[in-house]
Amino acid sequence: MRFRTKVLRAGKTATGVEVPARVVDALGSSKRPLVRVTINGYTYRSAIAPMGGVFMLGISEEVRGKAGVAGGDTVDVDIELDTQPRDVEVPPELARALAKDAEAKKLFESLSFSGKTRLVAPIANGKTAETRERNVANAMEALRTGKV
Repeated sequence: MRFRTKVLRAGKTATGVEVPARVVDALGSSKRPLVRVTINGYTYRSAIAPMGGVFMLGISEEVRGKAGVAGGDTVDVDIELDTQPRDVEVPPELARALAKDAEAKKLFESLSFSGKTRLVAPIANGKTAETRERNVANAMEALRTGKV
């Protein structure tokens, strides 16, 4: 489905678009559907979220950069239901740490896609081995204390 809308700003950096209710209904899923979104030829995966009586779709800074859009722009948004599995690639350093801690591994595996991504991204994006190991330690601490 395609719709035209304005990229809304909330605060300093938060941006998103309002998704018309007719679009959410046409997806035929839930009121929080997982979707594939294309803006200016750039496609990303997300979820539509009900907020204050409307449906919103966030647009991260990374997505804005790759799609070449900014808050206030009017854009065409193509959206479709995303039925593909959402798997997170676990960095080897984290996989080794999880293999040594069954409880942490069990909690990690129970997390949602976004919950896993929040733990994995700092590790995967670490530029040095020291940074990656520090981020593994932080992730393991969060899992052990249940603060994920």
